[in-house]
Amino acid sequence: MTKTLETVIRGKGADIHLVPGKKFKTVSITAKWKAPLSRDTITKRALLPYVLQQGTASYPDRSSIQAKLDELYGAVLSVDGSKKGNNHIMTIRLETANQKFISDESSIMDDSISLLKEIIFHPVNENDAFLSSIVNREKDTLRRKMSSILDDKMRYANMRLIDEMCSDERYSLHIHGYEEDLETITPENLYAYYRSVLKNDQLDIYVSGDFDSAVMEGKIKQALGRDQEPAEVSAEPDKGKDLKQPDVIVETQAVQQAKLHFGYRTNITYADDDYGAMHVFNGLFGGFPSSKLFINVREKHSLAYYAASRLESHKGLLFVFSGIAPDDYEQAREIIEEQLKAMKNGDFTEEEMNDTKALIINQLLETMDDTKGLIELLYQQVVADTDRSPYQLIEDIKNVRKEEVIHAANKCELDTIYLLTSKGGDSDE
Repeated sequence: MTKTLETVIRGKGADIHLVPGKKFKTVSITAKWKAPLSRDTITKRALLPYVLQQGTASYPDRSSIQAKLDELYGAVLSVDGSKKGNNHIMTIRLETANQKFISDESSIMDDSISLLKEIIFHPVNENDAFLSSIVNREKDTLRRKMSSILDDKMRYANMRLIDEMCSDERYSLHIHGYEEDLETITPENLYAYYRSVLKNDQLDIYVSGDFDSAVMEGKIKQALGRDQEPAEVSAEPDKGKDLKQPDVIVETQAVQQAKLHFGYRTNITYADDDYGAMHVFNGLFGGFPSSKLFINVREKHSLAYYAASRLESHKGLLFVFSGIAPDDYEQAREIIEEQLKAMKNGDFTEEEMNDTKALIINQLLETMDDTKGLIELLYQQVVADTDRSPYQLIEDIKNVRKEEVIHAANKCELDTIYLLTSKGGDSDE
């Protein structure tokens, strides 16, 4: 395919990604800050974007920021943090009305960019410290997020699986950070860390919507650019892990539904040539209601309330999630493992493969129809340091052959099984 989704303007301090499209009625500006995952900084990074959105020099509290967003025809400000492979990503996003569709409102875009500039570069502070009232409030909110994971047993089980599977690796770090760190975070040291983020993180700015690219480039460069190159931009890859017998971790709690999760090493990431084949493998294995896991574990044997798989594209991991009755552990484990063996042996038809390809491609196209989804797909290239655009990925998936899917399946190695069950459940591991 020759379609181009984005124009990338490489800059000394930031790369600007222009994603013009007439189908979008709003303009979205997204700033993504990337740095290696680190135990020393993970909790500060989890907290920081939520502090930044609480006040700026001109709009010193959340209510005044909200009043400005309302003035901008209901603009929406959102922040989040995520981990992709060994990298931690902080995202600040502003979606605003397109002034093309509003008469006599020629300053909407300038005002929106100016607001985002303030949020990123001029947060409210006193004497090189964030306001203690803001920091304390956001620490309490973050503490509640950490606690909520214990109540969501599926999320908890996946977190514990990664804890055990990647115990000596950066990827095991919790995205919300650690409660014991919160007491050590002060308005002063969080502000000092914020200054280091401005200096050291890799910054990518995405603008999507219906706009004049040359004009938009000038506005973004002037408002959101940086003068210096970042000092620290990418995480070192982990050393390979010798896999022998898979680790089996059993934890008991007062649960009615047991959580049986598997962690595999795929040895394939987004940057690899066989990533398209791995994507198709995952679709056939557990990515859709037509997949082997869903049909065989849930439908045929009625062993699971749910059964699915998911790829971690930048770390090269595959996770299998299932919710089972505590007494069904042995049988469910056996049938889940049988499904991977079947994939490795090529036990799927060309028709099933083609149907799965169509599902994956439709899913990708739907994601590209959403501004946020499109930017997340495009950002995959930055994290992987590769040029596989969403259109190229679709082309790769269309061209995947059965033997390539089998090859991808045979690269998967079972690393860890995690079972969260009730006391007395069917496990003697």
